[in-house]
Amino acid sequence: MPVLEIADRDKVPFPGFDGVLLPYHQLQDLVDDSRYADWRIALSEVQGIYLITDSSNGKQYVGKADGSERILGRWTAYARDGHGGNVALRELAHQSVAGERTGPKTDHARHFVFSLLRVFGPSTPSSEVNSAESHYKAALMTRQFGLNRN
Repeated sequence: MPVLEIADRDKVPFPGFDGVLLPYHQLQDLVDDSRYADWRIALSEVQGIYLITDSSNGKQYVGKADGSERILGRWTAYARDGHGGNVALRELAHQSVAGERTGPKTDHARHFVFSLLRVFGPSTPSSEVNSAESHYKAALMTRQFGLNRN
């Protein structure tokens, strides 16, 4: 038999959307490491609602990735700067260990864990994604007790 392909023994298999649970350091690997190619393909094809949990204090943030950005695009922004432009997460990035406001703190996201709450196909209307995001914010009470400001 002719050899058609040699499998990468270090490849990290995609666990399915319901099995995604990524600590921040692994999210950073997902963006750049060839071992996560299957993850990038899957996450680039769906819109969705995601959850970021700060494992140091239990606070949560519910977010969405819709339109052409998809989950991979949104999570790439978090992998790069730890806050993805989110107001509350950006404030964490500027707090020092002692609670003083200083320059950007790059290690604030080390306690973050990323997961998916719901995925949508690429043609799902934004209104449906927005409605689901609002539902999860209310159900998980992330406006009152978490990191959502809106």
